Amino acid sequence: MDIASKKLPIILIVILLGILIVQFASNDSDKKFIDVETCEIWVEDSLTKKPRYLDEYDSKCLDFKNLNP
Repeated sequence: MDIASKKLPIILIVILLGILIVQFASNDSDKKFIDVETCEIWVEDSLTKKPRYLDEYDSKCLDFKNLNP
């Protein structure tokens, strides 16, 4: 297949779109949650379905807790 052929760009676009669709389909992004009591950010582990704390705290939650003791 010649680089100057008209089919090559179409084939490359189809391949790249296929890769993009596979990435979106397989992306099991962890949703971040905030612990209400401690304001610590945690994610749900996709395998065990248990919370995994990230040792990070939400600044807005902490500010709100400091305003309302």
